[in-house]
Amino acid sequence: MQTLKAIWFFIQDQILAMKWLNKLVGSGLSAAGLDIESRLAGSLQFFIYDVIKVTLLLCVLIFMISYIQSYFPPERSKKILGRFRGIGANSIAALLGTVTPFCSCSSIPLFIGFTSAGLPLGVTFSFLISSPMVDLGSLVLLMSIFGPKVAAIYVLAGLIIAVLGGTLIEKLHMEKYIESFILTAGSVDIESPDLTKKDRLVYAKEQVFSTFKKVFPYILAGVGIGAVIHNWIPENWVESVLGSHNPFGVILATLIGVPMYADIFGTIPIAEALFSKGAQLGTILAFMMAVTTLSLPSMIMLRKAVKPKLLAVFIAICTVGIIIVGYLFNVVQPFIV
Repeated sequence: MQTLKAIWFFIQDQILAMKWLNKLVGSGLSAAGLDIESRLAGSLQFFIYDVIKVTLLLCVLIFMISYIQSYFPPERSKKILGRFRGIGANSIAALLGTVTPFCSCSSIPLFIGFTSAGLPLGVTFSFLISSPMVDLGSLVLLMSIFGPKVAAIYVLAGLIIAVLGGTLIEKLHMEKYIESFILTAGSVDIESPDLTKKDRLVYAKEQVFSTFKKVFPYILAGVGIGAVIHNWIPENWVESVLGSHNPFGVILATLIGVPMYADIFGTIPIAEALFSKGAQLGTILAFMMAVTTLSLPSMIMLRKAVKPKLLAVFIAICTVGIIIVGYLFNVVQPFIV
């Protein structure tokens, strides 16, 4: 048992968290004559370390997830979802969302395609909620910072929001609030060609380059904000706004996250910095969920597919679910961190 624990801690600390890299960057800056205990050099160390760490994890994760995703093109996903009914279909849709694109804007075209294909509205919304919120990348990245318990509970909470949210939308019978051009678009049943292993590897490599180009600016922005929080914003200020003494911290974090646009890779460095400054875990995770699920650009895109009433219901369900999860994490934080 002790051997297994040692192996796990090595994986978490040295492979996922890459603490060796942080020491290496610090040693390099010290060798260059910088005092890493100073704010400026500390910020620089945080920035270089996190950019490299997140970028390496990003590329490895995208490659692995894209390889898996090559087995689930839209046509096959539609057939899989079509075999299930009720809450089972919502659950499968939420799980499929974990192996699809990393941000909500990338998920909306797939949502439109599934809706046009005639899949139940609640099922497609379960997919739409799950896809940006609980992809496999979020699981690994959260493990690298908060550990396996937090990561597992975060993913489980996200899946529950996706399943319940889609089920509620289904019960409300809001099909009439889908824009008519989607309902009349129909679908083309095209069998995906069988891909060889080489084809899948090429696809995964292409996805790495494509996603990296789109995501990297947000990594730089997120790490930059994290570096500022980590070394320049007073700890007592963060605790007063997002700590346990502010009962509205979760709501505030959720509302701040909504107008932003980033993905899990851009929000992780901010979460890491906030946590080190004393912000509560649930408040941080509520911020991350809001950014990845309810970003303003993605809501503008979704508005082109659905009418205002359905959009408002979707936003309300996600917001309430995120806030509940945030407060739940704050309550159980002493037991899981």
